[in-house]
Amino acid sequence: MSEPYDSRFTLPSVDDDPSTEAGVILMGLDAERLLAGVGLARIADEPALVALAVDQARHDALALDIDALIEAGITRWRAVRPLIAAGPEMTAAGSLRKEWVQTTARVTATVPGSGPASVACLAACWLRRDDVDRFAEHGRTPEKGSGTSDVLSRVFAD
Repeated sequence: MSEPYDSRFTLPSVDDDPSTEAGVILMGLDAERLLAGVGLARIADEPALVALAVDQARHDALALDIDALIEAGITRWRAVRPLIAAGPEMTAAGSLRKEWVQTTARVTATVPGSGPASVACLAACWLRRDDVDRFAEHGRTPEKGSGTSDVLSRVFAD
């Protein structure tokens, strides 16, 4: 008798969308990095570049304040989480990659106007929402007038 098939270690199909593999990688990041990605995605909406920039900011190799990115991500997450939650019910996919595809479709439908990096980061946050919510509640909390630099306000200032 053959050994049982374990789908956790299945390689992706060559026909799968590359963004699905990027999503699998994003889901492995901690809540802090995911939220920083959400904050940065509004600036540079390309998933691979966002992940690299967040890592560089985290290691002080990029002139962006990681705390400001995280605060911007928390603010954005709090604004769009109810929209994503109100989206269509999803059935359990039974596969991480299928779950990713369903979740990105849900984010795209519920948060219109989001670019690919925003969709990817928000989908990863949604799939990891327990950790992300816990960090957003107990981690760094943006406060108006706190003196911290707001990356988005500086970038989008008129």
